[in-house]
Amino acid sequence: MALLGGARLVTNVADYIGVGVHFNPFVSWNDKMFKYGVVRMHDLVQDISNWESFYLSGRLQKPVQIISDNLNVGNVNSVNLRAAIAAALLLLPSKFTEEDLYAKICSLSYMGDLRMLFAEDRNKVKKIVQGQFELFRSMYKPFIQEYETNELLRYSLSGNPQPVLSQDCDLSAARSLVSSLPPLVRSQMGVKLGEKKRLCDSGRVINEVVIGSRQEAAQYMQTILKRKVMVSSARQAVSGLLAVGGVNGMRYLGAKMRKAWNSWR
Repeated sequence: MALLGGARLVTNVADYIGVGVHFNPFVSWNDKMFKYGVVRMHDLVQDISNWESFYLSGRLQKPVQIISDNLNVGNVNSVNLRAAIAAALLLLPSKFTEEDLYAKICSLSYMGDLRMLFAEDRNKVKKIVQGQFELFRSMYKPFIQEYETNELLRYSLSGNPQPVLSQDCDLSAARSLVSSLPPLVRSQMGVKLGEKKRLCDSGRVINEVVIGSRQEAAQYMQTILKRKVMVSSARQAVSGLLAVGGVNGMRYLGAKMRKAWNSWR
């Protein structure tokens, strides 16, 4: 496509068909194969802050290597990581392990992904977490400590190989978790559940989602995220196929499907 229409055509496909990012797979360097993505920094920050498409923000909830960071994306991403823990906790039971927490965080951006039905390893989340457990721990440790300080999380060793975490599952804790979700997600939940005005500590009047039960809040949040992932993954798949061309697109899809098939054998 770059040969046919240049960078402008590639950008238009990424913007109007995909979710604003162009991935170039099968890049060979030093006898290794890489895949890199190109995105406007404004679009990246918007998705990190608001989970607009939940595509790039979902990727950045997992360990990544930031090569160049002119806008201090690592710091901006702290909002994304804090929200990811809140979303995961809403979906977890009262007691769980640290690995369960990271697996739930990792799974957020795969909920509703059509590729998980036929073109992804069924054990992908488990392999990502177990293969990068210490990286997950270093990423999320500061935010877990925040939740401990606010008495929303508690650690217990209990003689287990991994510490057991416990959380309150009452309405007050659920409201606190929902308040940590991105503004756009809260707004979309508010459309379904209703909103009320509340005066926050800083003196600002904010809209608070009306929560009838923790299960109801978790269900609506999950539905919203599933739809975001389903739409963004489908759009990006079509965009990627057009941008890299039929041959490379089918090559990439074939590699994905082989992994998926092997995981089911």
